[in-house]
Amino acid sequence: MYHFLRMLLEIIMYLMSLCTLSLLSEGAELVQDMLSHLNASPGSFELEVESITATLNEWVTTEETLQELVELIYTQSTSIPNFAYTGARLCNYLSQHLAISSSSRNFRHLLLQRCHTEYERRAEAVKGDEATQKNFHSFVLFLGELYLNLEVKGQTGRATVLLLGLKDLIDALLSNPVDGNIICAVKLLKLTGSVLDDDWKQSGKTYMDDVMSRLRNIQLDASCSRDVKAMLLNLLELKSSGWGRVGNSASAIEATPDNDPNYFMNEPTFYTADGVPFTAADPEYSEKYQEIVDRECYYPDFSEENGTEDCYDEDDGMDPEIEEAYEKFCLESERKRRQ
Repeated sequence: MYHFLRMLLEIIMYLMSLCTLSLLSEGAELVQDMLSHLNASPGSFELEVESITATLNEWVTTEETLQELVELIYTQSTSIPNFAYTGARLCNYLSQHLAISSSSRNFRHLLLQRCHTEYERRAEAVKGDEATQKNFHSFVLFLGELYLNLEVKGQTGRATVLLLGLKDLIDALLSNPVDGNIICAVKLLKLTGSVLDDDWKQSGKTYMDDVMSRLRNIQLDASCSRDVKAMLLNLLELKSSGWGRVGNSASAIEATPDNDPNYFMNEPTFYTADGVPFTAADPEYSEKYQEIVDRECYYPDFSEENGTEDCYDEDDGMDPEIEEAYEKFCLESERKRRQ
């Protein structure tokens, strides 16, 4: 009798485990569909994240389902191109609005724990094969997005653990300066550089100066490919320009070319006959623009197609014979265009 009851209990536990796996599988399918939708329509995030979270709250009722949710989002964010930003935003929202939580095992805790697992592999990953490095680079860029998007309740700044972690990841990438690792470091710094720089300075650290010094040495290294050297040079110039930020521009009403460095930012770009670009900021703007006007006068079709009014008027003293020939030319051009 004892053996029969024991066998019956084992059968019941087995059936229950099958039911649990089935529920996990169905929930995972649902989450995957949601993530695929956000990937295809990232612009719908603000409109749909609340309803998505409500649906997830119905599924995520145990630590097992919470763990699976974290893994699904992490995998999507590090394996699907361009989903890292949306994934980081979703992680931030869920860390604040997902219902299930305990003192030590909430969504944010499990997410950072999952990231820490990859972080611990950094020394081996930067020296691994191409696939290993590629996976690691995806993780680094996702962590950069988390750093920019993951808010911490009760704090005004970003998560300190991510700030320190990114410094270690950059050091790891530069410890083996092959092209792939350097490109990843450049992408990360273009993404987070200005914020990292500010946060490091605020904490009294000179980490960014150290990083730029190492990148400058790598840029001068003959073993560095030409394309990577160009990327590094571009990043170094970006840093030297204050990450492209312009301080204290004049108000729109008071803005002039003399007091606002952004005055000509949205001006149209023109091209000379030799294909040289110029804008209103160019010192020889008037002369070059007049050259274009004169050139368009000789090519009326070009002027009409680009919305330029006819350069000739009735009072410009044109010779009658030339005027007649010009009118015939215009009529013939119009007839050909309509055919």
